Amino acid sequence: MLRRPWRQVATAAAALLTAASLVACGDDPSENQDLSENRAGAMENYAVGTQFKATEPISFSVLYNNHPNYPLKNDWLFWSELKSRTNITLDPVAVPLSDYNQKRSLLIGAGDAPLLIPKTYPPDVNTFVSSGAILPVSDHLDLMPNLKEKIEKWNLKPEIDTLRQQDGKFYLLPGLHKKPWHEYSLAIRTDILDELNLAVPKTWDELYTVLKAMKAAYPDVYPFSDRWSQPNPAGNLFNLLAVSHGLEGAGWNFQHMSWNAQAQKFEYTGATEQYKQVLQYLNKLVAEKLLDPESFTQTDDAARQKLANGRSFVISANAQAVVNDYRPDLAATNPKAKIAKIPLPVGPAGEINPSSRLENGMMISSKARDSKNFVAMMQFVDWLWYSDAGQEFAKWGVEGTTFVKDASGKPTLAPEVNVIGLNPNAPKHLQKDFGFYNGVFAYGGKPELVQAFFSPEEQEFQQVMNARTPKTPPPPYPLNDEEREQVSLWETPLRDHVYQASLQFVLGQRDLGQWDAYLAELRSKNMDAYVEMANKAYERYKEANG
Repeated sequence: MLRRPWRQVATAAAALLTAASLVACGDDPSENQDLSENRAGAMENYAVGTQFKATEPISFSVLYNNHPNYPLKNDWLFWSELKSRTNITLDPVAVPLSDYNQKRSLLIGAGDAPLLIPKTYPPDVNTFVSSGAILPVSDHLDLMPNLKEKIEKWNLKPEIDTLRQQDGKFYLLPGLHKKPWHEYSLAIRTDILDELNLAVPKTWDELYTVLKAMKAAYPDVYPFSDRWSQPNPAGNLFNLLAVSHGLEGAGWNFQHMSWNAQAQKFEYTGATEQYKQVLQYLNKLVAEKLLDPESFTQTDDAARQKLANGRSFVISANAQAVVNDYRPDLAATNPKAKIAKIPLPVGPAGEINPSSRLENGMMISSKARDSKNFVAMMQFVDWLWYSDAGQEFAKWGVEGTTFVKDASGKPTLAPEVNVIGLNPNAPKHLQKDFGFYNGVFAYGGKPELVQAFFSPEEQEFQQVMNARTPKTPPPPYPLNDEEREQVSLWETPLRDHVYQASLQFVLGQRDLGQWDAYLAELRSKNMDAYVEMANKAYERYKEANG
């Protein structure tokens, strides 16, 4: 999530944050910096709609998240076409997906990080700010016209503000979505719903009713047996329920702090009344044998086997899991079975879309600021990751080779190219053979781009979710270095205890009548001090930045 003794902070932070408030308003201090020695290869009149092309050949190093589904190839069309269009050669420092975060930390700590560090999620940045190893990118937004335009046109300032650190600056260039994109929900055997004359549940309470009816008809079955429980117990299920109750996140997206808009303060997520309600709901499902208790510990394969063998009817899902896992599994065991992902059930928070419009993005090594090609690099990043043309290139590839456009200008995959099963018999694959639609380079954008490869049913799912009210992002509470260092000592014990106790409460190993004792245990692990620190940081930031 989003450190001198407090008495020093009170004095020093006042002056620091007064200056930071000016930064936060403009975010263009590079207008007043001398970049005359850093413009080699840069375009003179780069602007929105301009095809970036460096005036001389340049190479930039980039940390590359090597995905096992499409391992890095040096002869991908992506690399050669990128060089042709931009005069930029990217030099990838490849790291396996499984080791990416750890290797990134080691490289940054040793001062050996590449200039461009993508695939970084917002909370991950906090660890690196105090070292000075990461560039405060908000100082240089004037070099990035496409990014600035999207922030303004899409009204993203509230989301961008959540990235700000205690100095009022932000250090991550995030992926931007025009609309929030919520992907994860539950999948349900729709043939069982039809058999029992049940409607698709729209709320968590209706899901309970559906599970009760399934259990009555199939008493030897746990209607709901879940996956995605390693390393976090029921990681997706906890998160879905938490956000449906108005919390910032739980499970695999556990957020220590959740914003209480009514009280105008942060609260510890795992100690809120809403989180207690989540546990009560899950405990009820387990106690009534509607939810398989093994859901919280079993492997994905075990959960899939139960679904395929008719020992469960409901499971966590995203679009790819339904298409690539569940339907093939069921086709092999029960060809008449039908399964579909349902819209996120509505909870006490109402019909909201809980997903952020920000996603993983780019850190830039502070070493880049001293490069003679710094301005060209920022222009290049702006074009590839934030311009409409760059985003289309990264996702679709080259017109006439990997995609074609109809009379209206809408792109479609070339017949000989496959991705996500859209052209299953095609000889070539967009990711594996060409390097496009690569998670390092292609993320964010307008809904029509983000959803371009979605199946019709997934697009229907997104239409339902997009019609819901976007969740208001919480206000910033940036911690200073000393506070962050202290919090880093508190967070792991607190998170681990929430996970452990949550599992005990849900499985009935601990009675929910012991809730007050559980809260006392969290307090013994510095919960109150953490909450107090977060709220002081929020008030400090609000006072300095309005």
